[in-house]
Amino acid sequence: MAYYPHPIIAREGWLHIAIAFSVAFGAVFLVGWLWSIPFWVIAFFVLQFFRDPPREVPSNRNAILAPADGRIVAVEKTQDPYLEREAVKISVFMNVFNVHSNRSPIDGEIRDKWYFPGKFVNADLPKASLENERNALWIKADNGADVTCVQVAGLIAKRIICQVSPGDHMTRGQRFGFIRFGSRVDVYLPLNTKINVNIGDRVSATLTILAEFREE
Repeated sequence: MAYYPHPIIAREGWLHIAIAFSVAFGAVFLVGWLWSIPFWVIAFFVLQFFRDPPREVPSNRNAILAPADGRIVAVEKTQDPYLEREAVKISVFMNVFNVHSNRSPIDGEIRDKWYFPGKFVNADLPKASLENERNALWIKADNGADVTCVQVAGLIAKRIICQVSPGDHMTRGQRFGFIRFGSRVDVYLPLNTKINVNIGDRVSATLTILAEFREE
């Protein structure tokens, strides 16, 4: 297992976890163990939501890795609105039981970054890609290909966290951000990319190879 410089419970959740467990402990003293059970259920739900386990990185140098855990909800040829090109879009929808840390799909340099405030409609819907709050990264792969990776807020997601900036170099599987409580990640790829997933597939961040760059 490669070194993973992040705690097993994401720092982004420490305050939420502390509050949830404080409320649960307080409920025990105020209403007793039986009536405090719902508060304990909520506390443990919050704890599991912020888990952030290390992952093995596939050795295939052409691999484009899943940037998030979840279910594939789109595989389609479309317009990349950020780089203004035709591309293949793959969308991963994360429900509240998935790991919500986001990992780099490729080795490459961050060339640009865009943040857009927006709505919080269900991230499972196609319109979420362009209407919801989102943060987009233009990544120039080490092989020269352009990849756009977009964090999209969901129905109850209220915070997109992105910890990289233009000029940074990311490696495949490197953690770059987090989205709280339900969301999606869109990846826009070159048209000649070999796609390895279909709508409905379950994927795991870093472990699943979404697609592969074709050898020139």
